[in-house]
Amino acid sequence: MCHTGDLLVKLYALDFSDLSERERELEKEHSVRIVRVMSPNFDRVKSFITEEFGGGWASEATAAFYRTPVSCFAAVNGEREIVGFACYDATALGFFGPTGVRRDMRGKGVGALLFLRCMQSMWELGYGYAIIGAAGPIEYYRKIAKAEPIPDSTPGVYKRLI
Repeated sequence: MCHTGDLLVKLYALDFSDLSERERELEKEHSVRIVRVMSPNFDRVKSFITEEFGGGWASEATAAFYRTPVSCFAAVNGEREIVGFACYDATALGFFGPTGVRRDMRGKGVGALLFLRCMQSMWELGYGYAIIGAAGPIEYYRKIAKAEPIPDSTPGVYKRLI
């Protein structure tokens, strides 16, 4: 399995002051709201992840469902359909991911808000940094969070995969 390197996010350098306003705009423009997943919705969220992104990501996200507080957020549209998700503390403590947005909802800001809600939650829990494990869209995370590559981080924690 090939992985790109990890990225480091300085949580203390992020500004969450307009996050609520950005979420209201997303709901107004696209009828999508961001919510922390609750236990009655675990099966729905896991099914969405499996169908859209595969069983590996669904297994990884399952760990986030059993954290206190739950470390998984979902994006839900006006028809109560799940259109995206993001987790942290799933693969390893301090790690962001997995995350994904349904193809037809990409480019609308859903992924960025899911990511930022996770970063805000980690900050509120006392984390100073977050690691984006095996980051795919490096420039995307650089743009929204000034994430920086961690040298020699491939395969990192993923060397334990079986």
